[in-house]
Amino acid sequence: MDSPSVTIVVMGVAGCGKTTVGTLLAQSLGVPYLEADDFHPDTNVAKMRAGTPLTDEDRQPWLAAIAGQIAVGTRPRPVVSCSALKRQYRSQLRQADPRTWFLHLVIDEAAASERVAARPGHFMRASLVPSQLADLEPLQAEAGLAVDATQPPEDIVTAAICQLTAQGLLLSLRNQPRPRRDTADWSVAQTTSAIRAGDFGHSCRRLRKLTTSPQSRPSTFP
Repeated sequence: MDSPSVTIVVMGVAGCGKTTVGTLLAQSLGVPYLEADDFHPDTNVAKMRAGTPLTDEDRQPWLAAIAGQIAVGTRPRPVVSCSALKRQYRSQLRQADPRTWFLHLVIDEAAASERVAARPGHFMRASLVPSQLADLEPLQAEAGLAVDATQPPEDIVTAAICQLTAQGLLLSLRNQPRPRRDTADWSVAQTTSAIRAGDFGHSCRRLRKLTTSPQSRPSTFP
C-alpha cells in the first residue's frame, strides 16, 4: 500500500486504543509510527502516575516535541498517536503541517476507564479518564474522521483508509501484490484490493456504522 500525503494523528482520550490502531494503521500503510507517550517529559509522567491531571501548561512541551517531529517533513509521512484533546492542541500540530489529518477514536467513560485499569504498569491512571473527557473538544470542521473506538481495530483502520482514499490523500494502489485471505489483517487486505480495483466504495459503505455523530463526521481540507 502506498503512503499517505499527510501526517495522520490518531487522537482521543486514554484507553481509546490510539497505540493499537495507530500501530496497525502505520503497518498497513507502510509508514513510521510515533508514540506520543515517548515525548512526555518526566514531570508529566510523574504527575499522571500520581493521578494528577495535566494542565495546558504541562502539555505544551509535549505538544511542541510532537510538532517538532511532524515539522521535519520526512517521507513517508508518519502516523502519530496523540490525545490532541483540545482544538488549540490540534492547531499547534497543524502549525507543523497544515494538512495534518486526525482520526478520533470515540469512546465513553466506562469503556475507557475499564481499558486503562486493565493496563498493568502504565503510568496513566483510570481516575484521569473523566478529566480527559472534560477537556475533550471533538473535531469540528477539521480534516479527519471520528469513529467508534469499540469496533475492531482492523475495521477502524479500514474505515480510515477508505476516507483517506476518498479525499485523495493516498496515492494509487496499482501494481501492489494482493494480500492472502488467511492473513490476520484480512479486513484491511479486502479494502486494499477493493481500492486497487477502483471499487473501495463497497468496503467503505460496509463500515459507515463506525462513524459517530453528525458533528464528528469526516471533514475535508478547505
